[in-house]
Amino acid sequence: MDRRKLTLKIIHFHARMGRFFKSGFTPKRTGEEETVTDLVKQNQSNLGGSMYDILIVGAGAMGTAFCFPLADAGNRVTLVGTHLDGEWVKHIQEKDVHPKLKTPIPETVTALFYEDLEAALTPDIGLIVLGVSSAGVNWALDQLGPLLKRPISILMLTKGLTVEDGGLRILPEKVRRELSRYGFEQTPVGAVAGPCIAAELAARRDSSVVFACDDGEINRQWIQMASTPYYHIRASMDVIGIEFCAALKNFYTLAIGAPPGQLEKRERIQTIPQVHNMAAALFTQALEEMTYIVTHMGGDVASVYGLAGSGDLYVTCQAGRNSRMGRLLGTGLTYTEAKSQHMAQDTVEGAELAIAIGPALERLMSQGRLGHHSLPLAQAIIDAICRDAPLRLIWKDFFLVQNKY
Repeated sequence: MDRRKLTLKIIHFHARMGRFFKSGFTPKRTGEEETVTDLVKQNQSNLGGSMYDILIVGAGAMGTAFCFPLADAGNRVTLVGTHLDGEWVKHIQEKDVHPKLKTPIPETVTALFYEDLEAALTPDIGLIVLGVSSAGVNWALDQLGPLLKRPISILMLTKGLTVEDGGLRILPEKVRRELSRYGFEQTPVGAVAGPCIAAELAARRDSSVVFACDDGEINRQWIQMASTPYYHIRASMDVIGIEFCAALKNFYTLAIGAPPGQLEKRERIQTIPQVHNMAAALFTQALEEMTYIVTHMGGDVASVYGLAGSGDLYVTCQAGRNSRMGRLLGTGLTYTEAKSQHMAQDTVEGAELAIAIGPALERLMSQGRLGHHSLPLAQAIIDAICRDAPLRLIWKDFFLVQNKY
């Protein structure tokens, strides 16, 4: 029997034996099962309390890191990679470690290839977590939709926006609508947002996030599933505001990350003053524009100044791909030059969002649905990414309009 078929056989065995796991019973492994212990980790002790079966789709850094609080909270987690995650899944299966996280995977987590998704959707699954990139949402829905036998609530780690009918829409709306095509109307879909770096979460550093869902009772259930002494969760019903903040913080980091690059472009002497003043001013301008957008899209301004907005924007500006791209743009490189010469293999979420929604934002401004002079920093980013122009930060434009909400 080949390894994949053996894996599927053991998955079905564990699904049938689920009632024993929940009572703290651990069946012995014999014969074939002994040969796949690196694929299916058994719960070795009675963890107590309510145990849930949770499926995560997407074995990237954050999808894998999210396994840690879920497992530590007493759940069994199945992590299924996408068609692009094969090497990561293989590494986890062989070494019990994600190559980008370096922290041993909890024992109640099973990592599988995407071909095993159907088998992973056991009758006991109570929550599906989408940990794919924004570009991978359509792929994930195409895979999940035909396999679902009943409605299962979905929690999204994915950050992004979509353009529909000339306007901007949040991804949970898209997911709910697409699932209705398969006969699952009004599937509960929520989102996770806030300052949470994957490596820190996997190292069990204290992190505080927001779970957003328009159904308060379901959100309370999700929070119960994931809360641990180090993973602190706040509840919100402002799905629109939370999701816009989660996406836009990547976008605005491209500009906030530029000042160090501008400094590098000059004849830098180590003793000269830095550019923290400039970065802080751009940070404030970004919050001003995020508030304007969120308010006009029907979200709550409180989300902008909470964990999903200012909190996540702060963390994103500290390091990462978006901040790095911003620094490169600050040196005078165009987006295509910076991408091809320095970040050819990297996904820059803020740039991808600019390409996806930039034309729509400009159209909304030209139609008067958004104030023409209300988003000068966003316009500078759109010009740099969508038109491949040098990033130009025109300070006088920041004071043309004082946005009111």
